[in-house]
Amino acid sequence: MTKVNEQIELLQRGCEEIIQIDELRERIASGKKLRVKLGMDPTAPDLHLGHTVVLNKLRQFQQLGHTVIFLIGDFTGMIGDPSGKNATRKSLSAEEVQANAETYKEQVFKILDPELTEIRFNTEWMNQLNAADFASLASRYTVARMLERNDFEQRFKNNQPIAIHEFLYPIAQGYDSVALEADVELGGTDQKFNLLMGRHLQPQFEQKAQVIMTLPLLEGLDGVKKMSKSLGNYIGVDESADIIFGKLMSISDDLMWRYFELLSARSNAELDQLKQQVADGANPRDIKFLLGEEMVDRFHGAGAGSKAREAFIARFAQGQLPDELDEVTLETNGEGIGIAAALTGAGLTSSNSEAFRMLKQGAVKVDGEKVSDRGLNLPAGFAGVLQVGKRRIAKVTLV
Repeated sequence: MTKVNEQIELLQRGCEEIIQIDELRERIASGKKLRVKLGMDPTAPDLHLGHTVVLNKLRQFQQLGHTVIFLIGDFTGMIGDPSGKNATRKSLSAEEVQANAETYKEQVFKILDPELTEIRFNTEWMNQLNAADFASLASRYTVARMLERNDFEQRFKNNQPIAIHEFLYPIAQGYDSVALEADVELGGTDQKFNLLMGRHLQPQFEQKAQVIMTLPLLEGLDGVKKMSKSLGNYIGVDESADIIFGKLMSISDDLMWRYFELLSARSNAELDQLKQQVADGANPRDIKFLLGEEMVDRFHGAGAGSKAREAFIARFAQGQLPDELDEVTLETNGEGIGIAAALTGAGLTSSNSEAFRMLKQGAVKVDGEKVSDRGLNLPAGFAGVLQVGKRRIAKVTLV
């Protein structure tokens, strides 16, 4: 039972909710090799650290000897997940879904062991269903229950359109669990309704209802909104080592602990020790270095993290930047802004005219590098240090 308790303690870490934990304990105690499912729709071409929160949990199940299934929702991706949406989501074409799915297959193995991972696509079984099968499947859930879902309920109350095909999404995701005979399904907190659908449908197909585990949505670089490529506040798993490290250095000290909890492989005891070091006077920046190194090593191989740290120190610490910098987040509606507008928006220049003068004089640096191009555009998602002269410096994040 001690080993069972150790597994439960590990699997509970970082989870928002487990339905039902007693069922999970019972299944682990049985010695059965569990089938653990995580589905992701390939709606964008790249994975980011927000996706890895739940992937890390899948990896833990893998390390404990269970069968993990990474399900690429090439069918559900063409419907579009309505979770958290206040309008009908644009459906993707089959070509877009397939192109995105290929990058998912490559990037997911930066976290999961390819030898121990089942990669599945839900077109395998969904394309086998005919119109009568779909009608039968849809009959297993009511419109009244569907409208209890928060996002549908709000749209209905506000007289906002709800397309019929959006009701099919959670039913299709639930049927995935039937097709895969899942024992456990993982997902973000925004997926709870969809995960419960699988738990609802399985007993109707003479299967034991799956355990569901929800994990928090990781805040982006701004520390407020969830990490999202469309918001520009993301760290992509396929970005360069220096960019990943630099973006992690830009997060606030408070957010650092949240990232450690949800992303790091360090034990709870190790995290407690790090927190105590900061309480005893250690510079949070040095602890953040450990987070940056761990993440870079994970995605670029052992040793890449220390090289990224050295490069970061060469750019900033040796440039005698202060330990404490003002942190500024600028809204760009995901489009990025020009360098002059960024300098003025960050309070480093009093006007765009002054910014242009400073650029001409060679007094402006971006991440330690001098820039003089007045046409330079900083993209959404930029997170780095802007400097005017020796004393006007700020960490700036564009969202």
